[in-house]
Amino acid sequence: MQEDKNKVEAILFTTGRFIGLDEISKMTGIASVGYLKEVLFELVKDYKNKNCSLEITQQVDKWKLNIRKEYLHLTQSLLQEAEFDGATQETLAVIAYKNPALQSEIIKIRGNGAYDHIKLLKELDFIVSEPFGRSKIIKLTSKFFDYFDIVENQLKIKMDKVLEEKTENVNSENISSGEKTNEEDKS
Repeated sequence: MQEDKNKVEAILFTTGRFIGLDEISKMTGIASVGYLKEVLFELVKDYKNKNCSLEITQQVDKWKLNIRKEYLHLTQSLLQEAEFDGATQETLAVIAYKNPALQSEIIKIRGNGAYDHIKLLKELDFIVSEPFGRSKIIKLTSKFFDYFDIVENQLKIKMDKVLEEKTENVNSENISSGEKTNEEDKS
């Protein structure tokens, strides 16, 4: 089993993205999905017992070798050299939320600067576009999902959760400031 764990570990390290059991099976030559899962769970246990900076994470039936959250701060300076600026990231967030999205709709939301953002995001292979009537339809690529460690069918769920949390925070801040205003009115 150790040799199989070594093979799987090498694949997880090299890909740097979530990878499915079928793909791991093809690359390692391990035909039995049950045995492959056993190998993966053993690897997860090994990493926990090593008490190292890496861990193997699972999302649905996909696996990835990651840096543990408590060590991410050490790599932040490397990650801050982002491939694109904040405005482009915001445009990408809108595209991700609406995926697939009409380019005309993105421009309406983000303004004319979004044309440049879309061009850059296409060059970086985060999105693709196809003609759709007078506009274009923009879709996220597999690179987007790999880069942001998101399983495609869970993107909307995660984004809705983030929006819900932000809305709750804004509402609680409004309630707090409203209470202060009411108290000030009474005096």
